[in-house]
Amino acid sequence: MMTEVNLLDESESIEFARIVASLVEQDKAFDDGMIFYLHGDLGTGKSFFSRAFVQYFLPGQKVKSPTYTIVESYNFSTNTIHHLDLYRLCDPEELEYLAIRDLLKKNYVALVEWPQKGAPILPKADVKFEFFYADEGRKVVLEGISEKGNLLVEQLMSQNEN
Repeated sequence: MMTEVNLLDESESIEFARIVASLVEQDKAFDDGMIFYLHGDLGTGKSFFSRAFVQYFLPGQKVKSPTYTIVESYNFSTNTIHHLDLYRLCDPEELEYLAIRDLLKKNYVALVEWPQKGAPILPKADVKFEFFYADEGRKVVLEGISEKGNLLVEQLMSQNEN
């Protein structure tokens, strides 16, 4: 299942991330884990989306881009958000040294920028987000990959209709 969202400015981008985060929270998607692949050119809004997503759960949390550290984790209640930026990854095997499989066990959402650099080590996505420049704003195309990913996209589509 696919849908497209147009974001005119930063406030709409923040609201979009908050809506996605609230749907994840309502569906208890953290329980079994959920993986979002964030595709797009530099500057299209992947890190901005990730920051707003994390701050929905942890208001005021400083969220830095994990460009050099590769992964930043944010813990709250019994859940964790893992924000991965694989832009500087030289070899997918490096994910094994980071114990990626241990990180992605339970009660998590993983926001993965530049996921193509982690193939084939990185687990498959539940939802793919493709960020594009669009006039002065951004456009995001979402594609549900797994059953729970399709459910999330479907819920987002029904919310956009209201």
